[in-house]
Amino acid sequence: MILLAVLGAWIDAALDRAPAPWDHERTLPPGIIVAPTVLVLSLLAARELARILRGAGIQASTSVTCGVAMLGVVIAALVPGTVSGVTGAAVVSFAVGLVLVGTMIYTARHKQVQGMIAAAGGSLLSFSLLGLMLGFIVTLRREHEVWVLLWVLLVTKSSDIGAYTLGRAIGKRKLIGWLSPGKTWEGLFGAVLFAAILGAIGAVLMQWAGVAGSPDPVWGAGLGVLFACIGQLGDLVASALKRDAGRKDAGTAVPGFGGVLDVIDSLFLAPPIAYWLLPLAAAWPAV
Repeated sequence: MILLAVLGAWIDAALDRAPAPWDHERTLPPGIIVAPTVLVLSLLAARELARILRGAGIQASTSVTCGVAMLGVVIAALVPGTVSGVTGAAVVSFAVGLVLVGTMIYTARHKQVQGMIAAAGGSLLSFSLLGLMLGFIVTLRREHEVWVLLWVLLVTKSSDIGAYTLGRAIGKRKLIGWLSPGKTWEGLFGAVLFAAILGAIGAVLMQWAGVAGSPDPVWGAGLGVLFACIGQLGDLVASALKRDAGRKDAGTAVPGFGGVLDVIDSLFLAPPIAYWLLPLAAAWPAV
């Protein structure tokens, strides 16, 4: 999966600003590979979320759950960067209302209201978590070179590797036993350690390659620590959803990992945090 991510980033970078086949006076938009990939991941994860919601006793339509998740990604991908902040907020607010009312109307199609509130909540969960939050991956690509985005994703996922490695090797003290019995404080330390090291190394490599907007090594290590903690929080959010539905894994689509949702859960919150902090790192480089 890491190799596929690197290959996708390389292709995305190669196509960035290339002449558009349909209009040679225009160029391809940034994220020509990233945006469709995130859209597919959102769709696959939303299918699993629909099953989780139904397992928790919620009337969740797979088509509605998938549709609203993809709507959130499309908003992140297609809203022009030239619009004002007020207009962008208005678009998101309108979409939230559309998801809420649309789900209520869909649930009442059989002339009954039982479960309407829960169904609307499930749709909003899919729209926000698998739509808008994952959509920040596309937003990051629109604002930065693809290598900065790849750095954020790999640093965050490295925390999963660190948590698993040290957790299995020396983990004894449970982090939150009632929610995720497999997580330990030692694993959390491993997550922070791996992400900090990779964050600093990645920052050095990006600065050596002249990647615009890349943080310096000190910021890289610090953001790595933050991404590790945020990534583990995203994993705990997914664990809470699965436990409420009585499930261990979200699905079986990815052998050895579970479902797509199990793979991307640590990426729910890290890209939004990166979107706000990367400009700060560029404005205030470490001394």
